[in-house]
Amino acid sequence: MDYAKENTFKEVIVVEGMHDLSLIKEIYPNADVMITNGSEVSKETLDELKILNENRGLILLMDPDMQGERIRRIINNVVGSTHHAYVKKEDAISRNKKKVGVEHVSKDKIKEALNHILSTSEKNGQSLLLFDMYDMGLVGHENSKKLRRELGEKLGIGLDNGKTFYKKLCMFGIVREDIEEALRR
Repeated sequence: MDYAKENTFKEVIVVEGMHDLSLIKEIYPNADVMITNGSEVSKETLDELKILNENRGLILLMDPDMQGERIRRIINNVVGSTHHAYVKKEDAISRNKKKVGVEHVSKDKIKEALNHILSTSEKNGQSLLLFDMYDMGLVGHENSKKLRRELGEKLGIGLDNGKTFYKKLCMFGIVREDIEEALRR
């Protein structure tokens, strides 16, 4: 669904802080947005998110940094399958180049991220093996990090170390053929 044209979401958009919330509300005034209050997600917030996820679904739009990825993992571990929107780190850098966050992303890039939502899969895809990651050069090779960065950008899932990147590929149900196709582009 093209959320930018529809200007409506069934799901609740989850962000880290008030500045992120303000930006989303500027773009999508009717969207329901919830904040985690940064990296220390409280039990109460997680309980609310679990109920919201069961009733409406969640779209996680976190900062493209280690803390943002940590918050995604915490939420997914508690509430189950969610939807994910990603922004590139280079698009989330503040003007003074000292901070990274969703609040620094342009409105067009936010719309783009929310129009390319990925969903986690309950099946935890065994169709991608760790050997495949090695075989394709994504781990255990001199330029593996560079290749994971390139692939992460093409797939819109960000950059992680090899183990976390593998888990994320499985979580989104991305198989070897998807990876090979993305690398050819």
